[in-house]
Amino acid sequence: MNSLVASKWKLAVRVIPFVIVILAVKFVLHRFNLEFLGLSPLFTAIISANIFLIGFLISGVLADYKEAEKIPGELACCLETMSDEGLFIHQTKKDPAAKAFLKHLENLTRSLDDWFHKKLKTNGMMGQIRELNAYFPALEPLTQANFIARLKQEQNNLRKLVTRIHTIRETDFNEAGYAIAEIITLLLIAGMIFIKIDPFYQSMFFVGFVSFILIYMVILIKDLDNPFGYYDNSLSQDISLKPLSDFRRRIEEINREPEEEINN
Repeated sequence: MNSLVASKWKLAVRVIPFVIVILAVKFVLHRFNLEFLGLSPLFTAIISANIFLIGFLISGVLADYKEAEKIPGELACCLETMSDEGLFIHQTKKDPAAKAFLKHLENLTRSLDDWFHKKLKTNGMMGQIRELNAYFPALEPLTQANFIARLKQEQNNLRKLVTRIHTIRETDFNEAGYAIAEIITLLLIAGMIFIKIDPFYQSMFFVGFVSFILIYMVILIKDLDNPFGYYDNSLSQDISLKPLSDFRRRIEEINREPEEEINN
């Protein structure tokens, strides 16, 4: 629970130092009477336009984020299905090839965790998926041909999901959109710093509040754009890998069991 609460407020805590600096600059400018801009309806219109742009960007990244939420579960289901086939062959035929296949699935799950945290490159991950081919000839005489075809299909699904994850985390949703949103946000904050609003405490409140919202939303959008950023400790809105960690625990338990218990 504490980790969930910390994750919930991590982004807000990250934004607060920026707001403090902005308010400090605002205070200094007010102290030396350097606020030379007046509040104009055009300025509020620009704020509204920027919020509209941010809304457009967040609606786009949320669509990819919702799709990405399903991927760890789909990966776990592929691995679970393959482990079921391997366990069935091991229980019925008592062949060491099936046990070796199950051990490779365990190692493959560990490699996926390393790959998610960028400790393993995508080419290396694809190579480990390809290494499943070495086990199929040994398993083919032990089971029906359609079971081997099913294993090959799940192997293909693993490749598709790994490729999809690689594309999502290496490609920005709309770089030009991010650029204009960041530029407008920067100019708006600079403008608010130099705008004279009386009384001064209202000026500080609105500058701090609007700055917080704009900076928070820009960082949030960039965070949501890469839901697989486990290797970046500064980000917080990452997809849960619990389905994969649960499967890893199950396959490790299977491989730790003595031969007699597995066969029974």
